Amino acid sequence: DCKNTTDETLTNYLNSLKIKQTHFYTDVRLALGYASVIICAITFAYDYKFGFDKTKHYTVGTVILYFLLNMAFSYWIWFVEKDIIYTGNYQGRKITISSWTKKLDPTYRLKVRHASSSAGTDWKETEITAPFSRWFTADGFIVPQPFQQWLASSVPLVAEADPKN
Repeated sequence: DCKNTTDETLTNYLNSLKIKQTHFYTDVRLALGYASVIICAITFAYDYKFGFDKTKHYTVGTVILYFLLNMAFSYWIWFVEKDIIYTGNYQGRKITISSWTKKLDPTYRLKVRHASSSAGTDWKETEITAPFSRWFTADGFIVPQPFQQWLASSVPLVAEADPKN
């Protein structure tokens, strides 16, 4: 899958520069997921030890809580994270990158949002596109250098972090 491979290449490239990746979105996703699993484990252990009749009211509450946590998890993935593939900081300036493709269209699309100063008051948003054939060979192998050059020439913050591209 060209998009996923390109997303991974983007992450590896930015991490190789002095851009520090932040994992806030992943941390929230993990916290919601682990909380759901822990609730299930505790409910199972409680029910196993005391039996269903003594724990049925507690079980109803934990099922509702589990349902709410999974609703929050789904909301987080679909409406907060959306297509975000990278968040990071470079010299105190934040950068967020989202990627997507359209069905049956071999074009890679990025939305890059970055602060132009470390104060984070002035945000710039850019949408850039390029065909996958620009950095994939005819037999399906990715060539990172053309991708890195395209990204550095299209995103000023990346160009600043990697002046050789």
